[in-house]
Amino acid sequence: MKQLKTLVVGCGNMGTSHARAYHQLDGFEIVGLVSRGAKSREHLSQELDGAPTFSDYAEALKTTRPDVVSINTYPDTHYNYVKMALVANAHVFVEKPLALTVDEAQTLVDLSHKHELKMVVGYILRVHPTWSKFTEMAQTLGKPLVMRMNLNQQSSGEQWYTHKQLMQSMSPIVDCGVHYVNVMCSMTRSKPISVSAIGAHLSDEVDSDMYNYGQLQVRFEDGSVGWYEAGWGPMMSETAFFIKDVIGPKGCVSISDADKGASEDIEGHTKTGSLKLHHSQLDTDGNFVKKDEIISTSDEPDHDGLCLLEQEYLLDAIVNDRDLSHHLNDAVNSLKIVLAADESVKTGKTVML
Repeated sequence: MKQLKTLVVGCGNMGTSHARAYHQLDGFEIVGLVSRGAKSREHLSQELDGAPTFSDYAEALKTTRPDVVSINTYPDTHYNYVKMALVANAHVFVEKPLALTVDEAQTLVDLSHKHELKMVVGYILRVHPTWSKFTEMAQTLGKPLVMRMNLNQQSSGEQWYTHKQLMQSMSPIVDCGVHYVNVMCSMTRSKPISVSAIGAHLSDEVDSDMYNYGQLQVRFEDGSVGWYEAGWGPMMSETAFFIKDVIGPKGCVSISDADKGASEDIEGHTKTGSLKLHHSQLDTDGNFVKKDEIISTSDEPDHDGLCLLEQEYLLDAIVNDRDLSHHLNDAVNSLKIVLAADESVKTGKTVML
């Protein structure tokens, strides 16, 4: 199999994990590492057998002429970087969100179709074995679904610094929310129709126009509803920072909380304890027909392992010409939901989609 020449843009936490995946997989050959910070790119280069490094993305794109570009930079760069890659006739992996506006995201999807190139957005939960099973089980519960999810992070030090950097362009319910409403879109396979949301500004270290706590509610065309909550900062409570629960007419399924450690731990964002499936059927005496089922999820990949699964998904899509329409449609719809939530927080009104 021909190796796909791969340019990795961004050498932070996510870029490093994805670069390790490309290095491990026979289908990829890293031809360049791009980062504005010399220390991060040179350190990663040493780990990956001296891969070439660049400080300028445009120069790297022109010099390496890659088959694949992996974009792991801050969200405000995604639209331009992805567009440049597609115009250069490269397949794309891009960390979420695809862009900062729905129009920009749709433009990139249309451009990938026009050039007949594969584009995968880094919704890591879509390749997570437990979350995939969670989605499949939710789809057996009937309609409508009630989907309840959150991820609150009590952050300090470097993690709080990173959160403040992210909040220069987007709130927690936008940045993290795209993951979880993406799962909701996948579970329902239905069109989102309205969004309402609330938010609160809890720190003077955050711009007064930004809020570091938010909660959204979304309604789907099939009658399904979902809520998602996210907060960042040293003041956040850890009492209920991990809720992943879906209810339908036939019962409910939940991801139970594992021994997750602190809420700021990145491994804890995807780590699970088990899946619990409850059946709602009653017998003639009004008692439950089936006992609850507990499915162990203890044997699951770590963060680097999940990034490897994402790149295997990309490789398969390229090599076997997989149809990514559902993947990209959900990417656009999930962005549509969280941006509507942001609008709802700021206007105090429900947003119709």
